[in-house]
Amino acid sequence: MGANTAENTNLRLKAVLDILAEGVWSGATLNAGEVLAEATARVPFNDHEAELLSGGIPRGHKTLTSASAKLVKAGWLVKGRSGWTIPEDGLRATVAFPDVATFAAALDAGTPVPADVPVPTAPPAKAQTKKAATTKRAATKKTAAPAKKPTTRKAPAKSKAASAVETLPQPDAVAIAGDFNKILGAPEDWAPQYDEAQMTFNPLVQLWTLTAELPAGFYTYKIALNRSWDENYGAFGTRDGANHELNHDGGTVTITYSHETRDIVIG
Repeated sequence: MGANTAENTNLRLKAVLDILAEGVWSGATLNAGEVLAEATARVPFNDHEAELLSGGIPRGHKTLTSASAKLVKAGWLVKGRSGWTIPEDGLRATVAFPDVATFAAALDAGTPVPADVPVPTAPPAKAQTKKAATTKRAATKKTAAPAKKPTTRKAPAKSKAASAVETLPQPDAVAIAGDFNKILGAPEDWAPQYDEAQMTFNPLVQLWTLTAELPAGFYTYKIALNRSWDENYGAFGTRDGANHELNHDGGTVTITYSHETRDIVIG
């Protein structure tokens, strides 16, 4: 654990990449919630970070989720419909910046991964073990092979991702279930089964929206699929996660849900 929240957050960001890299080698697919949970298990919250915010979210969790945008900006993390994935640059970053100090410095400065760093063919820890057990000539041969892999993998990966978005299956219904359902005309709050809570799907942009007039106030809600609580998404698109929060000044509000990310945008 680091000395403060900033150090802990950098440790957890590095853990996020390490966890995703390990998933590549094991074949495991983790959603965002599972990745974040494992990262915080490896670097536990201190007392300050464990404090719950108004939505029931630990302060450290919200800080980590917000900071993960830096990984996306660096090109080391992709947040997609099936979870978080690590692209080739992210894998290379685990090798180029092996300790948290160089990792954090590169992330903050926007330092790109050096071009001569190969895509690792095993988790960083295993790669280092093999490296120590071989000669420099053998290590050179090992790095030469992975360096060619991006040319054979990049094109299929992009086309696969593109087709996944185009053919993304959608739920039969998406509802905003929260403490303002009665204001929308539903018989009760937190009720995903009622028509008044349902969002409208736009197939052209693959998004669900609901526009409503709400009085000024503080509201909480979740996204619930198919008129039940069996599958629901809260803050940061986490399944069964903490409530979304809305501090509203009053008037028209539009909430947009993407089933690709399982998250919402307020407009």
